[in-house]
Amino acid sequence: MRLQNKNAIVTGGAGGIGRATSLAFAAEGAKVAVVDLNAEAAEAVAEEIRAAGGTALAIGADVSSEADIERVVAAVVDGFGGVDVVFNNAGIIRRTTAVETTVEEWDRVFGVNVRAIFLMCKHVVPVMAANGGGSIVNTGSGWGLKGGGQAISYCASKGAVVNMTRALAIDHGPQGIRVNSVNPGDVDTGMLRDEARQLGQDQAGFLAEAAERPLNRMGQPSEIAAAVVWLASDESSYVTGSALVVDGGGIA
Repeated sequence: MRLQNKNAIVTGGAGGIGRATSLAFAAEGAKVAVVDLNAEAAEAVAEEIRAAGGTALAIGADVSSEADIERVVAAVVDGFGGVDVVFNNAGIIRRTTAVETTVEEWDRVFGVNVRAIFLMCKHVVPVMAANGGGSIVNTGSGWGLKGGGQAISYCASKGAVVNMTRALAIDHGPQGIRVNSVNPGDVDTGMLRDEARQLGQDQAGFLAEAAERPLNRMGQPSEIAAAVVWLASDESSYVTGSALVVDGGGIA
């Protein structure tokens, strides 16, 4: 198993890509801390892992809060003995233009999508460095690599994630810490369906449009999870600072 004896944190771990990755990490032998704003949903995923014979901890947290991030890292160190892998996956989207976006919405998107990754790295890097290294994977987006319409705060935040990942890789590579981003296209999740609601569009039509790419379909959460497992594992031991695109050819 590729993550045997590894201790992992997954933020936004209760649904979609986060849930799929939590389960995939556990299947590869990792102990998994499932972190989510929805503590009850996080516990449900942790219970799935335990039912399959794995080890999991559920932690309710607002990842944009430094106090909550400090609590998460401390709980995982206390419960598992250290941190080897982090998947900074928590994210939100607001489908609005600059004119329509409120300052509060802008700040919330950046709080969850960008500030949270900074905070996690600020507090987990010293733990990883003291243990000889680790792997951090951040969720970017195809829209962090190119523009997208009616999603200005999301596009800007994901662009920040991609470049923050590169900076982190440069700073902490000498400590044995690899940092990469995974950049999905449209994936079959509740978040994607909520975009249709925000835009006031018919869901079936919106999802059909999301499938318009060379592979003629949306991605599945398990497919993104597979890429994250690879980045988290020693199979990608010489990969750092990369922006791995997993989008069915959407930005090709």
